[in-house]
Amino acid sequence: MSFSIQRIPFHKDHVEDWAKRNQPLINWPVVYVLDSANTPQKLYVGETTGTQKRMRQHLASPAKTGLTDIRVVIDERYNKSVCLDLESHLIRWFHGDGQYELLNGNDGLTDARYYDRELYRQSFRDVFDALRAEGLFSRSIPQIENSDLFKLSPFKALTDDQAIAVEDIVDGLLKDLQDPGQTSTLVVEGAPGTGKTIIAIFLMKLLADIRDFTDHDDVEPDSMFAEFFTPENADALKDLRMALVIPQQSLRLSVKKVFRKTPKLDPSMVLTPFQVGESDAGFDLILVDETHRLNQRANQASGVQNKKFGLINRALFGADDPKYTQLDWIKARSRHQLLLLDGEQTVRPHDLSPATLSAELTAAKNAHRHYPLTTQMRVRAGADYVEYIRMLLRGAPVQRPDLGDYDLRFFDDLGEMRRAIRARDREVGLSRLVAGYAWDWVSKKDPASFDIEIDGERMRWNSTDKDWINSPGSLDEVGSIHTVQGYDLNYAGVIIGPDLRLSSDREIVADRDAYRDKKGKENTGHLKGAFTDADLLVFIRNIYGVLLTRGMLGTYVYVCDPALRERMRGLLG
Repeated sequence: MSFSIQRIPFHKDHVEDWAKRNQPLINWPVVYVLDSANTPQKLYVGETTGTQKRMRQHLASPAKTGLTDIRVVIDERYNKSVCLDLESHLIRWFHGDGQYELLNGNDGLTDARYYDRELYRQSFRDVFDALRAEGLFSRSIPQIENSDLFKLSPFKALTDDQAIAVEDIVDGLLKDLQDPGQTSTLVVEGAPGTGKTIIAIFLMKLLADIRDFTDHDDVEPDSMFAEFFTPENADALKDLRMALVIPQQSLRLSVKKVFRKTPKLDPSMVLTPFQVGESDAGFDLILVDETHRLNQRANQASGVQNKKFGLINRALFGADDPKYTQLDWIKARSRHQLLLLDGEQTVRPHDLSPATLSAELTAAKNAHRHYPLTTQMRVRAGADYVEYIRMLLRGAPVQRPDLGDYDLRFFDDLGEMRRAIRARDREVGLSRLVAGYAWDWVSKKDPASFDIEIDGERMRWNSTDKDWINSPGSLDEVGSIHTVQGYDLNYAGVIIGPDLRLSSDREIVADRDAYRDKKGKENTGHLKGAFTDADLLVFIRNIYGVLLTRGMLGTYVYVCDPALRERMRGLLG
């Protein structure tokens, strides 16, 4: 397909002159980019069937002050659906590139099907290359799409169940906020890859956009969220104080980087549970990602955290009672909470107990504030794959489903799997080895030592627990559950260690001695005094359930226990 990009100075006289010289294009569907050569560099992406009228609107908008150039992407074969799709792609790519401050809201992105969509989408890459040649992109599409800034961006076309959840949540919050005495707890529940983190980030950007709405703003009229952009709702949200709590350090740091590059969001809005507990001021809304990883009153990772836990409990509730959890802190510090969770991703005894999670789910369902996510966004094989993996780890009778072109492979030789992961990384990037915590982390104190030795392969655990996936040397290392939970990989090479094995009576069991995460088998929390091997099996099974659902394009599997290897080979091979 052929296209052209016409460049016009962002000025009234130049726009009118262009319109006179291009009469046939005035009422033709186009995509355009408004950018700035000034500092800070700002950019806006739009689509229209009335270019002249649209540019007049932009020239009158205070938000567009400082923009200097218009680039109009023209193709005689474009229709409205194609333009909406190209607009969405460019918005996502520009935000993922991180070079410009993107002025768009996240209310109008679409992923609709239309005639010859795949053919048109191939041409979008040519448009990208042309804009990159003009300096508007600093990286290639694969580099952008493999970045956390792209994967965790609020500029997403939501799935149907995500969009329904967001619409209902915003509608309910806007009504609840009108009553200062109203409180609520909402729950978004979904398996790995259903986009729980995306819901949280998307919501915060959408609420910030509604809060800052003015009559000059650009809101996609066909968006399902357009009705929320009113002066009345902007007024209701004008003093909104909201925060996103993320228990895991690595994911928290990655989301902070996204907020740093997203207008109206700020890294200071991303908090630890301890920061919420110690806060002097309350919040109107706290969103909690990976809620299942919040802690109960149990032995913490350090003496400092143990002391803090007690101090916060006493400050909030008058006593350091074991019944109080970090979730109780969040409820004490906020009027409204949105909990994003998956009960099958708890991995340590000090995580919130199943009883606590169950109680929150039941209460949310009874209040009609429960939002299940079912559409699989990460794993190309879909939701059937996730359920297949969970059933397999439970030892339930299961047959391999039709996975389409998803690349699921079983390996008898770890060296071969390691080479295959390296090959995939050369092809598509973001391919890593991960493993259950079945080997001591010797290299933490002695960097020259190796932690894992199998089949003549010598490997080290992750050398950092902060953004390990993107760190130098990660391709040569093995990531643990604590470095990959919440992240996407293109390919995951999963080593199922000796902590999971097949017993003499052919049952999948946990091997307590082989499991080396001291905090993962500590006699603490709700299991204190009664931490059985059956309880440990749940955690280890959950860990491998997470690891085996990281790969978007494929998952490679190696099993250490000989008996379990034989079973898995028959089911996975």
